[in-house]
Parts: sequence; structure tokens; C-alpha cells
Amino acid sequence: MSLLRFGSVLLLFGCSLGAPRSFSVDYKNDCFQKDGEEFRYISGSIHYSRIPRVYWKDRLLKMYMAGLNTIQTYIPWNFHEESPGLYNFSGDRDLEYFLQVAQDVGLLVILRPGPYICAEWDMGGLPAWLLNKKDIVLRSSDPDYLAAVDKWMGKLLPMMKPYLYQNGGPIITVQVENEYGSYFACDYNYLRHLSKLLRSHLGNDVVLFTTDGAGIGYLKCGSIQDVYATVDFGPGGNVTAAFEAQRYAEPHGPLVNSEFYTGWLDHWGSPHSVVSSAIVAKSLNEMLAMGANVNMYMFIGGTNFGYWNGANAPYGAQPTSYDYDAPLTEAGDLTEKYFAIREVIRMYHKIPEGPVPPTTPKYAYGTVVMKKLQTISDALEKLSFSGPVKSAYPQTFIELNQAFGFVLYRTALPVDCSAPTPLSSPLNGVRDRAYVSVNGVAVGILERDKAITVNVTGKAGSQVDILVESMGRINYGHNINDFKGLVTNMTLGNETLKGWTMYSLNIDEAIRQGLLSETKPTASPQPAALSPPTFYKGSFIIPDCIPDLPQDTYIQLPKWRKGQIWINGFNLGRYWPSRGPQVTLFVPANILSTAAPNNVTVLELEEAPCSSGPCSVVFTATPILNATVQSDHKQHGRLFVRDGFL
Repeated sequence: MSLLRFGSVLLLFGCSLGAPRSFSVDYKNDCFQKDGEEFRYISGSIHYSRIPRVYWKDRLLKMYMAGLNTIQTYIPWNFHEESPGLYNFSGDRDLEYFLQVAQDVGLLVILRPGPYICAEWDMGGLPAWLLNKKDIVLRSSDPDYLAAVDKWMGKLLPMMKPYLYQNGGPIITVQVENEYGSYFACDYNYLRHLSKLLRSHLGNDVVLFTTDGAGIGYLKCGSIQDVYATVDFGPGGNVTAAFEAQRYAEPHGPLVNSEFYTGWLDHWGSPHSVVSSAIVAKSLNEMLAMGANVNMYMFIGGTNFGYWNGANAPYGAQPTSYDYDAPLTEAGDLTEKYFAIREVIRMYHKIPEGPVPPTTPKYAYGTVVMKKLQTISDALEKLSFSGPVKSAYPQTFIELNQAFGFVLYRTALPVDCSAPTPLSSPLNGVRDRAYVSVNGVAVGILERDKAITVNVTGKAGSQVDILVESMGRINYGHNINDFKGLVTNMTLGNETLKGWTMYSLNIDEAIRQGLLSETKPTASPQPAALSPPTFYKGSFIIPDCIPDLPQDTYIQLPKWRKGQIWINGFNLGRYWPSRGPQVTLFVPANILSTAAPNNVTVLELEEAPCSSGPCSVVFTATPILNATVQSDHKQHGRLFVRDGFL
């Protein structure tokens, strides 16, 4: 066996040829100790779940070249266990490969395994199937919740143990839960259970920590004995006062800001959050001058592909882009903020020599003409693999065994409605947006907290279709038990509607299998304010004779209103340019092909610009994330303050 391979085997089994590796909290000298020497981390957050695997090394290398010695990442439970007992750690979910790449690049890792992570991720990373027990108390000592947590951690943590620093891996600290002091339960037994669970799997040498807002009120319920308490806060405030809150819980030990916000989150219908490079650099400099350990959240935000975005209360869903105005853009591009941060770090820490990996090139593939396929109603048998479910009253997504996406609810008008009659969700039970049609004609939209009634007309027996879209589960606060679908009864006038047929839709699988077909051309319909949800398809060829293609790109949908996009069967996410601020969606090169035509499928939920002739989508090289928002929606909360904080 070669000496190189022998050394690799030793590291794999937690051994080394020199002194044992160690990482600990030094309470006497108010610092961390790594291998017996004082250590300070300068870290940045990156979520592997928001970045295609092929780009992990590029993004991590750019973080390393900025002067970071550590990265921080969340583990979204629902990303790996979408159905109970079925685990997925392959492809873009290959967590172990991500940790190995981080170590190969030269970065240490701060691991945040949850089970709750927030992260502006659907349900804060908790799997929706937990809601099968309707009255479950999430993030508490509820026995059903703890049983699921124990089973999940029993799968995850043994996988993580070889990657602990003392075992030859990159992981130096592991978080217990996340910002628990901002949650209503304040269940110390729950935190004790988690800390014991982590230690039982990872050993007593691992440094466990908590993270909470920089206020004593948060730390009272968020910190626990024998777990190191840290705080989080954004730029522009009083750094000294913020760390004084940490000193309330930890009189001695290293100063740690576990989430120093380089930007902030977005919501549909509010302007794109922007935080100046100068403010970020100034506060970072203040913290580093104090000797503090800092993790920048986010250093790269990435993308909420598919249906993974979260939402905040009062209900406001986050867009597909999680750009976060971070030092590296959604697509991994270098920014002014990146270099400003790098210059601050340079004052305290040696920057690696050599060139910074460049911004990845983008290519504008141009216009793609789209053809109309079937409506949701027309394609129902192809989209609903499980078939119809009949019930007197509507059932929720969870009751229908549907985690994400769309469910079609169908009933009939029980009486003649010759005059406009209100179809209502009087208890605000539409979660989150519903597209209503009568006998195939679109009549209106219901929206959670905003529109609970539409007027309908039709004869008794007319077919009423209500396509309900989950826009993302609440990820923060006491409303994270966020049921989807029609969660209360619907009324027509004063009468409760009964006799429902429900169809769980697996649109992703239907598109992957190419099941949708074109409709026969008909006479051009008159332009309408609203159309029934309809699929459209187009394709484009990338010449293989042009070198360095395919490249990353962005897709823009001029005059389209709201829907979902798939390219070559990959679910890019939601578009909603009519509400903004995001207009373009990031298209990573790895989902494109030069060997075959690239198929673009669009599900337009409201009205495609196709009624007056050909319609198209456009591939451009420039992102638009900060478009003027034509909406009555106000800014959702303040920068660096989540609604629901104490």
C-alpha cells in the first residue's frame, strides 16, 4: 500500500500520524482551541441544497479565496427524507460528498443539522409528513415528534461522525436546533433531549452550540447548560451591545456571531433586499477587531429550485431566487461585496495566494417559441397517478399524501346561479392560492389572507374545478405546522359545498415521462383576463460546434403572469413577474444539453400571452431580481428582523 493511501486510510478511521486532532472551547482565554492552539473562524454560509452538485467546488473555492477558513451549512431533513423511512443522499443531495469537497478545498465546517433549520426553506426543513398527526407540537417534547427526530438523527448522525474534526474530518462544531429562543414552546426538556441525542451519536468531545437573536429574551429559552450559546445579528447596529447579550449566557469563551447578515430575504410582492457593501464591511471589521468569530449568512444564497422555498407569517412566500444580496450571487458571480469583505479579512488573516476563480460565463440562447399543450383539467388522468379520491368535504394535501405542488378539487354547483353568487372560503382555508373555473372557464383566484371570495355563475350540476397551489410552508414562528390545500370547507352563498373529488397531481413525473400532448389548433379565442391553468412547450438546440457550451443562462417570460417552469424535466421553480421582484430564473448549465433538443415546459396558471398569436420565452445572460413591483404588498418586515421575533 502506498504511503499516500495508507495516510488516507488512517484519516478515514479517525487516526493521524501525529498528535490527535482536537477542537474545543477555551473558557479561560475566551477563544476556541484547535489542536492546542488558539483559533478563530471566519466563515460563510452555503446551502448545498440550493446549489447544483457540479458547482459545489466552484463556490467553495471562491469562499476559500475570499479568506474564509470555515463554511457553515444546514441539513434540511425534508430534502433527504421526503417520505417516512425513504432516504436520499444521492446526486445533489450527496451531503458526504459536499463535506469531502469542503475539506479538499481547505475549509472547516460548522454543521447545523436541525432538526429544524428555518433557512427560508419549506417548513423550516421539517418534513410535511409530520403533520399526519394533526395536533403534533413541532419542536417540542411531543412523543410523536421526538420519535421521528430520533429515527432521522439515528440515520444522519452516524454518517456525520467520521467527518468530525477529531476523526479526521472538517466538522468543528455542531448546532443544537436553531434560534429556539424565538419559538413559543420554550421546552428545555426538548433541548436536553437533542443535546443528549447528538452526544450519543457523535461523542462527548464534539463542540455543540446554540444560535439565538442578540437579546436576553431570546437566550433565556434558546440556551441550555453544557451547550455553547452564540448570537446572530446584522450589520449597522451596535456590535458591542449585541455581544453583551451573548455574555449574559456565556460570561467566558469566544465571541461568536453565527449569522452575520450580508443581505436579507425576499418575498413575492416586496422589493428585492439590498444591503450596502460598506455597511457590511464596517461591521465585519468591528467584529474581527474584537477577536470575534463570525459566520456570514449568506456568503452565497443559491436557488429554491422546485417547491423548496419557505414563507413567513403573515403569509408571504419567498421567491425562487435565494440570492440574498450575498457576496456571491445566486449563480456564484463575484460582486463588489465579495471583494470588500476580502479586503477586511486581509487585515486579520492571510489570504490564499493565486487567482480567484472567475464568474462563470452566461449565454443568451435567445427566444424560444412556445406551443399550447393541454389544460390541467384536460390532462388530469395523465397528471394524477393515484387517481381520484372522493369525500363529502375537502381533504388537505397531507390527507391526500401530497407534500408539494398542486391538487385539483372538483365539485358541482348544487343550484342554479344565474346571478353572480359568492364562492367563498369563509375561514380563510385556501392554502395558498387557488385557480377557480366553472365548466372549464376561468372565473377567479382565491388567495390566502387576501382574497377569500370569487363570484360564479352557472346551472346546477356545472363542474367547479379549484386548482390549489402550495406556495411554500411557513418556515419561522409558531405557524410552521402549515397545512396545505383546502383546509376548511367552501361555501356557495350560505350553503356548504359537499361531494368533492380530489386529484393529487404529480406534474414533475408527468413532464419527465413526456405525457403531455399538444391540443389541436382552434379558432383564436378572444383575449380573456384569466385562463384555466394550461401547459405550454417549446424547445431549442444548442450547437455542439460552439466551444464551451452549454453555459449558465437565465429564463425570462415576457407578459406571462404566474406559473412553474421545467427544463429537460428539471423543476426550475416558480415565476411571478406580475408581482415581482424576481423576473428571471437561473438556469444552471448542467441541466442543458448539446446532444439533444432542450425541452422547456411552462405551466401558466393565470394567462399566457398566447391568445393573440405566438408566444415565447427568452433566454438571457442577465438576471433581473429587483424589478419594479406592481403590487399593493408592502415590504414584508424590516431588514434583519423576522416577523415573530420576541
